[in-house]
Amino acid sequence: MIGEKIKRLRMEQGLSISELANEAGVAKSYLSSIERSIQKNPSIQFIEKISSVLGVSADDLIRETRGSKMDEQLDEEWMMIVQDAIKYGMTKEQFREFVDFHKWRTQQKD
Repeated sequence: MIGEKIKRLRMEQGLSISELANEAGVAKSYLSSIERSIQKNPSIQFIEKISSVLGVSADDLIRETRGSKMDEQLDEEWMMIVQDAIKYGMTKEQFREFVDFHKWRTQQKD
């Protein structure tokens, strides 16, 4: 998703992949692999360099498009719940187990 966003912003600004890579000081081949979703987890340094040239914040580049269904679902209350879970030591695996249990319990009621 981040690669698609970078490509869209680059094209909206009329930049070639070579121009963006040169201006950001990153390897053209690496930028290309990000845009094509071959590489999916670019470093924060890469994101900061690219976002600077594209004139957007690193946060805007990383986040889903505003107004998406996920943004509507992950409101402030949900974020606080997740932060509390992390704060009190809940792991991703434990959270996944809870979600799976809830799905199973819901299916049993049907």
